[in-house]
Amino acid sequence: MSESEDTIDRNPPHPPFAERREKLTLRELLDELIAYTREVTRNARQMSDRDVEYAHQRLEWLADEVWREAVEAGRR
Repeated sequence: MSESEDTIDRNPPHPPFAERREKLTLRELLDELIAYTREVTRNARQMSDRDVEYAHQRLEWLADEVWREAVEAGRR
């Protein structure tokens, strides 16, 4: 086997573009998680302890939602 064939065998093909449309819920959840993470990062220094705790809980909840949707989407 040549080196280029070996590289091809180890790299899975790119998913079809339709995957983004099929997994819209997952994409929306990921977008929300990223946007909220950026918001928290920008405002962390001004946040009260209560706000930090809320942000922590919300980030955990969003991460759980992303996980559930990813697993469920993978089973469909």
